[in-house]
Amino acid sequence: MKRAIFSSLLLAFLISGCSLGKEGGGGINFFSPEQDIQLGQEVKKQIASDPQQFPILPERGNEEVYRYIRNITQRILNSGKVNFRDKFAWEVTIIDDDKTLNAFATPGGYIYVYTGLIKYLDSENQLAGVMGHEIAHAALRHSTRQMSKVYGLAALSSIVTGKADPGLIEQVALSLLSLKFGRGHETESDTHSVIYLCETGYKADGAAAFFKKIENQERPPEFLSTHPDPGNRVQNIEKKAQELGCKGSARNESEYARIKRML
Repeated sequence: MKRAIFSSLLLAFLISGCSLGKEGGGGINFFSPEQDIQLGQEVKKQIASDPQQFPILPERGNEEVYRYIRNITQRILNSGKVNFRDKFAWEVTIIDDDKTLNAFATPGGYIYVYTGLIKYLDSENQLAGVMGHEIAHAALRHSTRQMSKVYGLAALSSIVTGKADPGLIEQVALSLLSLKFGRGHETESDTHSVIYLCETGYKADGAAAFFKKIENQERPPEFLSTHPDPGNRVQNIEKKAQELGCKGSARNESEYARIKRML
């Protein structure tokens, strides 16, 4: 009897509530967009509570740098191609760590960029390409799709009963800090970075320039530890820009160099 009741609830949920790939990424997502936001807020708390691992660059005294990075974010969001453009937070925080070449976005659109990455890149469109990639992970809800494989049943139970377990949310949030994306999600985020930038006036294959540059690194950067190379990454990005007929050419190298000197 209990199995029959649960099966009925599961079927009803699958029909009416879960995400079956409409936002991209494929597979079932047991988390709602609202829970993406909740998870992102929880990850934000975890990051703020650990300044040794995540030293946040203070806004005071760095207003122009923050304004510059947020303007890049807004250009991407205003492309009209980003899912949950008006629902997720899309809040930018800079992590003051010159040794780490990384950026990431949590579920719900909380974006973190390391000073090491900003200083390493050569132009605004390169950074925009990486940020577009991270925004795609959040907009396509890749993190909660992956976490659904691990916490699917528990999450489903919370959703069906309408009583999300705070302990579960915290546990999932902690797991998200070390989550590794699959190659399929990496390819999809690379593709969407081009789709976003194609509408901005930037040279749309900015992410490819980043990947070309890190190929010469003796030690793979932190970025690649959580973003595995799906293969032919540079070629695929450049090909997508050609397929879409992207006309943008802006690199904004001189302005980017000026901002880097402020850090």
